[in-house]
This record gives sequence, C-alpha cells and structure tokens, in this order.
Amino acid sequence: MAYDISIEAAVEATGVDVEALGALASRVMTGEDVAEGTGLAILVTDDDEIRQMNHQFLGVDEPTDVLSFPDDIDEGFVEGVGGEPYLGDIAIALPTARRQAAQAGHSIDAELAHLLTHGILHLRGYDHVDNPEEEARMRAREEHYLGDLGALHQHSS
Repeated sequence: MAYDISIEAAVEATGVDVEALGALASRVMTGEDVAEGTGLAILVTDDDEIRQMNHQFLGVDEPTDVLSFPDDIDEGFVEGVGGEPYLGDIAIALPTARRQAAQAGHSIDAELAHLLTHGILHLRGYDHVDNPEEEARMRAREEHYLGDLGALHQHSS
C-alpha cells in the first residue's frame, strides 16, 4: 500500500534512520486501515520549536516529545494538497527523544519508532489521557506494531 509520507528534519538528525521511519509509518497506516494514497507529514525538530507548537495549539508552554495534528485542525503547520486524503502532521522533538532513549536504555531508533507510532495512533483517534481503558487500547496497538514496550515509558503527549 502506498502513502504520501514526507519526513523533514529541521535539526541535525545524525544517526536517525529516516527510511525506517517512513517504512514504519506505512506499516502502521496500513494496519490502521488508512486509505491508500493518504498523506502524512513528519517533522523532526528541536525542543524550542515543539514547545512553541505545544503552546500555540494546546496552550501548554513546555516542550514535549511528540505532537499530532489531525488534518481537521484549521491551523495545521503543514497544509495538505487540496482534494487528496491527508491524515495529518506529526512533530517529534529529537533532543527530547534522545534524552528519553538514554534514560530508558534503548536506541534512538526504538524511541523514534515509539513516538511515531504513538503519533499516528493519535491521528487515528486513539487517546490515553484521563481514560485507562483507552490508554490500554492504545498501548495494545503500539505493542502490536513495536513488540513489548515494557522498557519504553508512558507518554503524556
């Protein structure tokens, strides 16, 4: 199944396997029944930019690891091409991801895979805030794509 996935690194992303991220995004989108040809934009950025986005769109003035912006948000930071299906935008803070990977004792690739999967699931309507059942459902889907996440931490994004 083919998707229109764009990945932009707005920061130096040495050691980041961009091809693997694109392949994972396609696998998750396929598994979540996203229509073929649907677009997804992934931005790998720094803590300052993601803090600004978090403040602008969610009213939280602090950095986070990943943000998801469904296509139905009017103020998205990446515009979809008119008439083509578009899932949304995901922003990942690379410095935060590197710190979290180091703290958890796993690779940056494993951390980015988790953050990307987490972001796509948010775009598909999964949530984990204030609802233990939904959190368990979302966690099960993450583990479906990534395997056992016991070593990975819970996210508050």
